[in-house]
Amino acid sequence: MDFDFAELPEKDRYRLLSNFVGPRPIALVTTIDEHGCNNAAPMSFFNVFSHEPPLLILGMQTRPDGTAKDTVANIRRSGEFVVHMVDMAIAKEMIVTGINFPSDVDEIEVAGLTSTPSVKVAAPRIEESPCAMECQVSQILDYGRRTIVIGEVVQMYVRDECLDERGRYVRPEVYQPIARLHADNYIVADNQFVLKKPDELLQHETWVHGGRRRPA
Repeated sequence: MDFDFAELPEKDRYRLLSNFVGPRPIALVTTIDEHGCNNAAPMSFFNVFSHEPPLLILGMQTRPDGTAKDTVANIRRSGEFVVHMVDMAIAKEMIVTGINFPSDVDEIEVAGLTSTPSVKVAAPRIEESPCAMECQVSQILDYGRRTIVIGEVVQMYVRDECLDERGRYVRPEVYQPIARLHADNYIVADNQFVLKKPDELLQHETWVHGGRRRPA
């Protein structure tokens, strides 16, 4: 089947893209409003964008009436936010934060999670999350009802047991983030496997270092 996106209704474009581009990692985003109230909301239009500079990207839609969601309004005002990864231990709590509560409701508290001060931004960190990345806004792009936020990671917290003894690599048996597939369907990274490039083909691979091209 072919789909002409120029003719396809918005809901059908969303259905196709979100059904086939997956799994998508979930960002549980915390912000703080002008009155000091905590806000938390999950985003599945999210990913890491670059390591140098260290950038994350969020895609957020307006409400059906066209008004901005609390997360977007808070990010525009404060220029900062915290992204948390979600594992099975806080999956149900993450879903609760996605409910459209009034602006003055602290979703972290309602979900039964614990807020703790961040290091470099005013928005709180969620203590139960295995990983949290404090971000400052690098750029905000508006495309109709969609807001794209590019944030630079300025501080990162990782639960000790998620990393190996040297603090370099993730322990896959410990860190198993969940991701969204489509509709209310999710998946957990508990069936990981290794894929390596064929040795017989590596002789053709090249890499760039210090401006010089060398054989791998």
